[in-house]
This record gives sequence, structure tokens and C-alpha cells, in this order.
Amino acid sequence: MPRHANKPGAALLFVTLGLFGLPLLAAAGPCGEASGSTEGETIAAAEEYFPDTKGSQWKYRGQVLESPLQKIAAGSFQNVSTVQGVEPLQGVSVKVFHDTNPGNHGPSNSYYRRDAVGIVYYGSRPGTPLEKQLVPYQIVRFPLVCPSSFQQLDRKRLNLGSDLDGDEKDERVDVEASVSVVGRENIVVPAGTYQDAIRLEARMKMWIHLTGTNQTAVGTDVMTAWFARGVGLVKYVERQELPPIKSDRGLVTEITEELEEAEIKTR
Repeated sequence: MPRHANKPGAALLFVTLGLFGLPLLAAAGPCGEASGSTEGETIAAAEEYFPDTKGSQWKYRGQVLESPLQKIAAGSFQNVSTVQGVEPLQGVSVKVFHDTNPGNHGPSNSYYRRDAVGIVYYGSRPGTPLEKQLVPYQIVRFPLVCPSSFQQLDRKRLNLGSDLDGDEKDERVDVEASVSVVGRENIVVPAGTYQDAIRLEARMKMWIHLTGTNQTAVGTDVMTAWFARGVGLVKYVERQELPPIKSDRGLVTEITEELEEAEIKTR
């Protein structure tokens, strides 16, 4: 949520950072509903929801909505994600995903390692000073059990890498994040209809400690992503809320990407 599980905006989502997508079909319901079970359902062949074979490519249609100071600015964009291959990083082999314009933030490479226990995110280039203090961290846990959740991050007093209050000192920040497997849904995107897509949700909260005023500002990032078996990420929506720092109002950003077409290599 693979770049397929992590976006520059939730850059922390799953992290990292829309509500304009085509409508969902009737929901297939929470996991385990068909059997009447109240226990978690272990999803078979979970790795098939996160394909990462070299040469695989996904083309997405995206939109961004920003609403600072009660003024709304909207824009559309396109992003193409490609698996470029394997590289050594921090003593392990990682898969390299290149995105042309994820979240409308410009080109970047992201690095992931998938094994029997899940998918770990190793950061991106270019990355932020904060992200470099957080990686590596897990974004998907195997076996994939629905419903389930795990705490992804709980880090204190990190360097934000930015001066928000104008006192020429970088702020400190506490970060908490969690990932949940919510259920299965049938979903419609420009590429088509996907049955029983797995819905994941990632939630992040940041407590920004302002060095100039000794106050704390709280920001949130919530991302919902749908993964189809044999295809990967077919849609995500992300909402970021940043508190007011120098002005009397904060900033709300909503980002959506939907799959237009995909070419999944098998070997």
C-alpha cells in the first residue's frame, strides 16, 4: 500500500502523505461474513495481492483537493508505477518501484522487501529527513488476517527537519501509526471491476512540538487502499489534516489515485 502500500503523502502511511473516485459496488462485506465466523479469516496467497515482478507497470489517474483558508484548489494528475528490479540496500535486497508522479509530488523511487512475514518499507529517493529516521518499517504483515491491525510506528522526539514557527530551529515530533485489514469489497475503477478487493487502512498521528512557543500542534493522515488479487493497488484515498501554525486555519488535503490500466509480469 510495494509503492502499492505506501504513498509520499501517508509517506509515513503505510505511513509516507479524494473523494472523487467512481462509486463502489455493493460491498462484499467484512471478512468471515460468508461463513458466519466471528474469528479472523486468514487470506490465502496474500502475496498475490502485492505483485512486484520486474517490468510490471500500473497507470493511475489522480486528483488532489486542497482547502486552505476556506479556499478550495483542485487538480488532476497521472502517475505510472513500474517495478525496476532489485538493489542492495542496508544489507538486504530490495525491490525498486519508480513512480513518475505519485500524489502529484513529482518522480521518486521507493524501496520494499517482501518475505514470509510481510512487506517492509526501506524509504524513498528523494526522501525527507523525518522519513529517514523512521525507515525501515513494516507496512503489511503476513499471514494477512482479516480483520486485524498492528501498530506500525511509535517514535518520540524526532527531528521534523523543518522550522514551522519561524524561530530558526527545527521542530520535534512524535509519530504514531497503525495499519488495519478492514474487509473485502467489490470496487469499480477506470480499469474495470474487481471482486473481493482487500481494503487496508493506515492511520498516522503526529504531535509537532513547536520550539518557539512550547506549544504542540497535532496533524493526522488517513489512507484507505484497495488491493486486488493478481493486480495489486487499484485505488487509494488519503486525507491529510495539518494544524494552523502561523495562520488561524490549517490545511486539509485529499488525494485519490485510481487504476486506469495494468501490465503484470509473471516472471
